[in-house]
Amino acid sequence: MRCDRVWSKARLATFAADRPGMGMIEDGVVAAFRGRIAYAGPAADAPAFEADEVIDCEDRWITPGLIDPHTHLVFGGDRAHEFELRLAGASYEEIARAGGGIVSTMKATRAATRAELTAAALPRLDALIAEGLTTIEVKSGYGLSLDDELKSLRAARAMADARSVSVTTTFLGAHALPPEFAGDPDGYIDRVCREMIPAVAAEGLADAVDAFCEGIGFTPAQTRRVFEAAHAHGLPVKLHAEQLSNLHGAALAAEFGALSADHLEYLDDAGIAAMAKAGTVATLLPGAFYFVRETKLPPIQALRDAGVPIALATDCNPGTSPLTSLLLTMNMAATLFRMTVEECLAGVTREAARAIGRLGSTGTLEAGKACDLAVWDVERPAELVYRMGLNPLHARVWKGEIA
Repeated sequence: MRCDRVWSKARLATFAADRPGMGMIEDGVVAAFRGRIAYAGPAADAPAFEADEVIDCEDRWITPGLIDPHTHLVFGGDRAHEFELRLAGASYEEIARAGGGIVSTMKATRAATRAELTAAALPRLDALIAEGLTTIEVKSGYGLSLDDELKSLRAARAMADARSVSVTTTFLGAHALPPEFAGDPDGYIDRVCREMIPAVAAEGLADAVDAFCEGIGFTPAQTRRVFEAAHAHGLPVKLHAEQLSNLHGAALAAEFGALSADHLEYLDDAGIAAMAKAGTVATLLPGAFYFVRETKLPPIQALRDAGVPIALATDCNPGTSPLTSLLLTMNMAATLFRMTVEECLAGVTREAARAIGRLGSTGTLEAGKACDLAVWDVERPAELVYRMGLNPLHARVWKGEIA
């Protein structure tokens, strides 16, 4: 078999559907050709390779490259002062209603140029890349005007030109109510649906559309209008749902065949059943749960019992989850949510790919998919979830190239 590069003497956690558990192979080989996996499996079953380069992994573990399926990586300024207010006892909702929260970030984002937004986001992206990230979802939602939302999406796309990483973008115009629409949320949703979504779709700047369905965000009826506009322009949907209360947003998202519903601390049985039927992924965000000191756990066991896929993400954002580590995200999911090692690792590989609609091209070690790999200096995969503050990444591979 002709290939560009071969990784031999490796232990693989493939997460392939045709293998049980993590799909582990003790004596494995991965071969890449033109950026894609040509072979991933046992050395004993491997064909003869004609390779430009053979890398001896010395029994290191290889997993799929990590995927962060929910981030707000592009924004201006920071909100460290709000962190101090929360430490003094203010709630997230109180800060938002007092003019802080998303609107304060909106002002800084509007004041920044596209180049400035990209430059500010790159260090956050670099921190994730350093831990084996190869694919990331980035939302807009801090511009809250047509020009500033387009600027944010362009800034997100520009990161893929600056770094060896795959970026998917999500339009989140329905994130918060901008001051110019104070008291008129329906008027703003009109703007999102009739002006912003058509413009975003016309420029091909978004891979999906999201909304914040919450008491301090938008109602289910307003969210439905956003979803209808997204579908009218051929864009799949995602949703921030059931983070602070139960507005039955997850069931609404499932009705529209959403890729994912995210947060979900207040998710009920009806929402779980709807997600299971629709194949909508539950993307859990333990960094936000930790940072805002939430006490209501998402219904992990009920999601398991219903067979709802569970993804994990950093939710990297300036206000409620300034987190740039998928390794720590996994540890938080295990310790706070009692997720298993297998669930955590699947949550940042296979299920994360599913949550952004990319499972057909990445997220597992299988022939035909992008050769996105993370090579680890660990004795067992559990170490990737167990440790805090240690990065055991040995090498990162993106599209078959050591990056």
